[in-house]
Amino acid sequence: MLQILVIDDDLVMRMVLKKTLQEQGYSAIIATNGKEGIELAQKHHPALVICDWLMPDIDGLDVCAQIKQEPSLSSTFFILLTSRSAVEDKVKALDSGADDFLSKPIEKIELIASVKAGLRLYQLNQDLQRQKQLLESELTEASEYVRSLLPVSLEGDVNIHTQFIPSSQLGGDCYDFYWLDDDHLAIYLIDTSGHGVGSALLSISILNLLRSQSFGKEKFYDPSAVMTELNQSFQMSQHNGRYFTMWYGVYQRSQRKLVYANAGHPPALAITGSDRKLQMQQLPSLSMPIGFFDDTEYTSTEVYIEMGTILYVFSDGIFEVMQADNRIWGLPKFINLLTQELPHKTAINAELVLQFIRKETPDAVFEDDVSLLQINFV
Repeated sequence: MLQILVIDDDLVMRMVLKKTLQEQGYSAIIATNGKEGIELAQKHHPALVICDWLMPDIDGLDVCAQIKQEPSLSSTFFILLTSRSAVEDKVKALDSGADDFLSKPIEKIELIASVKAGLRLYQLNQDLQRQKQLLESELTEASEYVRSLLPVSLEGDVNIHTQFIPSSQLGGDCYDFYWLDDDHLAIYLIDTSGHGVGSALLSISILNLLRSQSFGKEKFYDPSAVMTELNQSFQMSQHNGRYFTMWYGVYQRSQRKLVYANAGHPPALAITGSDRKLQMQQLPSLSMPIGFFDDTEYTSTEVYIEMGTILYVFSDGIFEVMQADNRIWGLPKFINLLTQELPHKTAINAELVLQFIRKETPDAVFEDDVSLLQINFV
């Protein structure tokens, strides 16, 4: 049964309130002053509090403020009783966190109506909290499922280390890498638009389609062919307006050749040389994101990969972090971090990037999915 806490230093008022509540079938807890009322609230977690404003030591406003500050009591409905009737007094009461305001002398009908309304709102709030917790649990489970689908690392002639941090809203990043044969390694990263379950489901659908190689294994050697097929299959008009960016590359180790295509995705960054003389090459976006237009043409580009090259492929969540001045940290600063701030061959991860961002914005957080592939070509 939901409990109601009555806090009043007047004996007669306490008796009247208790009797009225019990007549309506409510369970009432009684406190004789503000200090006792706060202690009983913390102990019993009542659904509703009826509290007098003018009391010695701790008045009703302070009681309300202290109770509302407790996370476990923040949704408790608080009714403040007072003989004050000025508008500014009512405003002051509501500003202190009170949910309702009743003037003395108390009208029984008005009190009962206020209590019933307060309990309905409390119950509604509790239901919403349970739904919120259930949704958060399901989103966490969904994030873990997405994470379980993604590869962690690759060792050998090509070493790949990954970082994946799903956003609290559940986003649509995914990536994969695997040998098509003994000589060709496929690497790709996808970032679907938007957040939520819809974006995650689209991302998983793309990942499963690519892994099934249902449109012919031979096309997976040609990045532009892969993007063309995906563009035909995932037009945004048929997927609730969602589109996605993609970076896809195929590395041929016998020729040290990388063929790649980029559909609206942040440029991959290839870094070569020593700490004293680093060279950085951007592998930029050459085509529209996938899903915009069904006649989009995608092109592949070929680059030579020197021994010791480190290639970074990432989603925009790693650099689109809001700073204190309401400006995005940005890709140029991320590039500067990789080429100027960190020693070459540093095992970079998203947390390290966030540490540098927090030098300028201490409370900065990743608001979007973060995916980062660090690919070392031996």
